[in-house]
Amino acid sequence: MPALLRQLAGLGGCTHPIRLDGHRIEYDLNTRTGEIGNVLHHLDSSSLPAGHLLVRCNNRRTTRCAACAEVYRRDTFHLITSGLRGGKGVPERVAAHPRVFATFTAPSFGPVHNRPTGQAGSVRRCRCGTVHDQDDPALGTPLDPDTYDYEAAVLWNAHAGPLWRRFSTYLRREVAKRAGLAQRAFREHARVSFAKVAEYQKRGAVHFHAVIRIDGPEGGDTPPPAWATAELLTDAIRAAATAARVDGPVIDGRAHTFTFGRQLDVRTIRSADFDGGQELTERAVAAYIAKYATKGAETATGALDRPLKFLAELAQLDISDHARRLIRTAWTLGAYKDLEHLRLRAWAHMLGFRGHFSTKSRRYSTTLGALRDARAEWRRAQAAAAAETDQDTTLVLAHWVYAGTGLTDAEAWLAETLAPAPGTEGEPTRA
Repeated sequence: MPALLRQLAGLGGCTHPIRLDGHRIEYDLNTRTGEIGNVLHHLDSSSLPAGHLLVRCNNRRTTRCAACAEVYRRDTFHLITSGLRGGKGVPERVAAHPRVFATFTAPSFGPVHNRPTGQAGSVRRCRCGTVHDQDDPALGTPLDPDTYDYEAAVLWNAHAGPLWRRFSTYLRREVAKRAGLAQRAFREHARVSFAKVAEYQKRGAVHFHAVIRIDGPEGGDTPPPAWATAELLTDAIRAAATAARVDGPVIDGRAHTFTFGRQLDVRTIRSADFDGGQELTERAVAAYIAKYATKGAETATGALDRPLKFLAELAQLDISDHARRLIRTAWTLGAYKDLEHLRLRAWAHMLGFRGHFSTKSRRYSTTLGALRDARAEWRRAQAAAAAETDQDTTLVLAHWVYAGTGLTDAEAWLAETLAPAPGTEGEPTRA
């Protein structure tokens, strides 16, 4: 029992670990002759208390695994922060580069229940005549479901990723235009970098939050040109967002074209010591973006956090009527041969959106993979130090095969007796 508790504690609170069968053998290695010596350590999954090697699931969804989602959130926080004030291999001089925080929304697909605000932040009545509470489940649902454009809403989600790529192309053109540069010559003077995260609005439409920055020609390692300002970047973003559009499919004689919504918010990011900390700070932006990196459609609309195998499953699921109609629409559209490339049935639980929730340009900052590798390397160094072995003189041979997912009922019961992983008790903590 104590050994099993230690193995479960090593998961750091993960509730859906991957079970692996196999072995890992460490040999003493003579680096001068290449001769393999004695066995230093031998691990066999059958000898472990759980009968398998248990490794974290690393799922980013907070509804699937709160502990692993917290690690993902903190990694995203550091990814965004390093691109704002340096660190993790990014020079600190990026803090002086022009950068803004922009929110891109979806267009309207029909009136929905909302909480319109007036002067001084007062909440006005919705079109239905009610002043909705902030947690009212009616928020985001259509005033008239029969006239709501569910088809366009699902197809918007499916084309949101290509629309962002089109916008990023136009943005570089607009910045070059305002700098008086030809498009081909632009990269010789500056580079536009970004990091973004997707968020579902309560109505089930995806919108994007992005940090966008102007660097020198080599990215964050070089200073931006003198003409690069936050005001120029803001103006270019508004022009590019207005111009960006993606042609969608023609369904039953109806042509679809997708653009961003009219609500575009662009704000300059200031450092924490600017104006007494009253401006939009780097930490606030990073925390805001990281918060949405672990959420999906299930958080905003009450939809699903895993794919459907059959449409009949919808009848047995406790989800909102609005989410049910969005999923059903995605499933129905998935039967169209011309829409096979959108894979709408595979992504019906995501309401048609199949893009990555967190993306960035290559030169913005470090990567999630680099952060994971650094964490794994640190753990290997700790284990080697505890075993008093030298990693440079050790040969490791390992073979693992997938054996399942999750904990047994007894393991899950025992895991609940362990202290929660840091940051997963109650409200998530700041990174």
